[in-house]
Amino acid sequence: MSKILIRGAKVLGHDPQDVLIDGETIAEVGTGLTAEGAEVVEAEGKVLLPGLVDLHTHLREPGREDSETVLTGTRAAASGGFTAVFAMANTFPVADTAGVVEQVYRLGRDHGYCDVQPIGAVTVGLEGRKLAELGAMHESAAGVTVFSDDGKCVHDAVIMRRALEYVKAFGGVVAQHAQEPRLTEGAEMNEGVVSAELGLGGWPAVAEESIIARDVLLAEHVGSRVHICHLSTAGSVEIVRWAKSRGIDVTAEVTPHHLLLTDELVRTYNPVYKVNPPLRTERDVLALREALADGTIDIVATDHAPHPHEDKDCEWAAAAMGMVGLETALSVVQETMVDTGLLTWAGVAERMSAKPAEIGGADGHGRPVSAGEPANLTLVDTAYRGSVDPAGFASRSRNTPYEGRELPGRVTHTWLRGKATLVDGKLT
Repeated sequence: MSKILIRGAKVLGHDPQDVLIDGETIAEVGTGLTAEGAEVVEAEGKVLLPGLVDLHTHLREPGREDSETVLTGTRAAASGGFTAVFAMANTFPVADTAGVVEQVYRLGRDHGYCDVQPIGAVTVGLEGRKLAELGAMHESAAGVTVFSDDGKCVHDAVIMRRALEYVKAFGGVVAQHAQEPRLTEGAEMNEGVVSAELGLGGWPAVAEESIIARDVLLAEHVGSRVHICHLSTAGSVEIVRWAKSRGIDVTAEVTPHHLLLTDELVRTYNPVYKVNPPLRTERDVLALREALADGTIDIVATDHAPHPHEDKDCEWAAAAMGMVGLETALSVVQETMVDTGLLTWAGVAERMSAKPAEIGGADGHGRPVSAGEPANLTLVDTAYRGSVDPAGFASRSRNTPYEGRELPGRVTHTWLRGKATLVDGKLT
């Protein structure tokens, strides 16, 4: 591999520095660096971050390749500045055995646009009745440490307790989709003023909050780790904050769309805004931003949920839930957290790279931008501002809530172990 000299980048948003990549590793960081024969990337005014890590991605393969594949999903990830993603288990067949997680793991290695770490199902078939092969998935070539029935809640308290006890033996974590199913039967959007006016089935905040409260207490009782997926309400924030104050080993994530969008958008009846958990109120959005800023919420995760055109271009009630997010995540975080002064770029690196890598055990990712570390890097033109055009997405699906919306920031380069996967905004 040839050497690459990134010249004049604001590393983590700080003073300009040069970064020399030699092979798969950062060789040197400093000012006035030179390297004979190196490819030079002029980065003046741009921000250099560790490669982003997404703890919550749906790649759909195997089984729903009409929505996304590992190849198209990892290309989308590289376009958004990600060098590692964790692939959720709700595929067809479900990733509840060593064989399926190894298939996804190998597909990721073969395609090479970013590292893919499979997440194993907690229960067989995501049915919530019997524990899946947690140990076998952990011992497989994929080395699974994160388990989730995302898309469905592990609603049985006994099953959840057993899962927490099982993963404790090897330092694993259960990532919970917090949704009490009995409280959300027929629910189509956030329960509140807007749902009442539109006559749509309401999705109460307590359906999320009650599961989080139960699970942090179970984690405390067992002495195990629990991670809360796509936290979306102000009440959930307070429960997680309380749990952390007690020393309970809980982490939580928020999606970019829950940091920006509210249930007022559902008045359009555009199914692109139909998502699980639903878009909440402005009060919730502000609470989520504050919690991400103060560390109550640990990370940003995309919940990238691609769907084919026919699953979204239909009446609201019949539409699938979910939004694509890999290619817009960093822009939304800049809009909601950096440009508002709530986070620095160093804070973004912590919440979108270092901490998700730590929670999921993504070796070589989330590391500091310093000599001797793996060259997993993302270069961002933070001064850019432009309209979102899904026609240019690398993802196979186009169900973005931001079409035509102006957002700041543009990832120009992504390097995975020193190999460029994105150059000047174009995939290699």
